[in-house]
Amino acid sequence: MRSIWNGAISFGLVSIPIKLVNATESRSVSFRQIHSADGGRIRYRKVCELEEKEVGAAEIGKAYEDADGTLIPITDEDLATLPLPTAKTIEIVAFVPASEIDPLQIEAAYYLSANGVPAAKPYTLLREALKRSQKVAIAKFALRGRERLGMLRVVDNVIAMHGLLWPDEIREPEGVAPQTEVTVREAELDLADALMATLGEVELDSLHDDYREAVEEMIAAKVEGGVTVPEAPPEEGRGKVIDLMAALESSVRAAKEARGEEGDVAKVTQLKGRSAPKTPEAKKSTATSAKKTAAKKTAATKSTAKTAKKAETKKTAGAKTAAKSTAKSTTAKSTTAKSTAKKATPRKRRSA
Repeated sequence: MRSIWNGAISFGLVSIPIKLVNATESRSVSFRQIHSADGGRIRYRKVCELEEKEVGAAEIGKAYEDADGTLIPITDEDLATLPLPTAKTIEIVAFVPASEIDPLQIEAAYYLSANGVPAAKPYTLLREALKRSQKVAIAKFALRGRERLGMLRVVDNVIAMHGLLWPDEIREPEGVAPQTEVTVREAELDLADALMATLGEVELDSLHDDYREAVEEMIAAKVEGGVTVPEAPPEEGRGKVIDLMAALESSVRAAKEARGEEGDVAKVTQLKGRSAPKTPEAKKSTATSAKKTAAKKTAATKSTAKTAKKAETKKTAGAKTAAKSTAKSTTAKSTTAKSTAKKATPRKRRSA
C-alpha cells in the first residue's frame, strides 16, 4: 500500500520510524456531471473573480476570511515559522483504557508500518506493550498542515491509528432528545428485549451494500443495451401513529420467521387502567369486536332458549303419553274385573 506520510513514533526516548497508510477505502460508485442535452462533461475551472480569467495551480495561494469578509493572505512561509513539534512525529502523550474514548471522536483510520529493519524491534515492543496493558495510546501528530489527535491500538499484528476530533469539536446534544414527557412500560421493554434477543448477533463480514450492487447491475445492463429501471417501493410507516405493542410483537414474529424459528409471540395482558392510548384505528377495531361479541352472546341466548323450550315440550309430551298409557292400563284392569264378576254369579245360582 502506498504511504501518505513518513515520520516516527515518539515513545518516551524511543523513536520508531514508520510509514502511514490508509486503512480504509471508499467503494461507493461515483458519478460525473454532464450536460443533459448532449452528454458533454461539466468541468469546474478556477477563475479569479477580479480579472475574470482562469488561473493555474501555481498562482493559487491561501487566505483566511475574517468575519466581515476581509481576506487575509497566509503564505507557506508564514505557516513554516509556527512551532509544530509533531510535523514529522507521532508523539504519544498517554495510555488510557479504550472505554475512555468517545466513539463520536473517532475519524479516519490508518495503519502504521515499520519503516526499515531497525524499526522492527521497537515497533514490536510497542505493539506487545499495548496488547499486554489492554490500553490504547493517545498521541498528537500533524497531517495536511494541521495538528491532530490520534489513538493507537493493535489490530491483529499491526498498530493502527485512528484520527480523533479534539474534545471541543464535539457538539453538545442540546434540543436533540424528545422534549415531551414519555413513560415506557415494563411490558414494552420486555418486548424490545425479546426483539433484540431474536435478532441476535451478526457477522459483520456478511453485510454488504445492496444499493451499490443495484447501481452496478443497472450500469452493466445499460452498457449492454438499455434497462428499465424498476419503481422504488412505496415508503411505509412514516407520519403514522402506530400501536407500539403491536409493532413490537409483529417485529419479533417477523424476526423469528426470518431466522427459521417457530412459536407465537407471547401476548402481553394489559392491566386495567394502565393500557396505552388507542389510535382511531384501534378504537374502531375494538368497537367492531364488541359488536361481534354482543351478537354472538345474543345468538347463544336465543339458541339456549330454543333448546329449553324443546326440552320442555318433549317432557310435556312424555307426561301425556305416560298418562294415556296409565289410563289404558286402568281401563283394561276394570274390564277384566267386571268380566270375572259376571262369570262368578251364575255359578252361585246353580249351587243353590
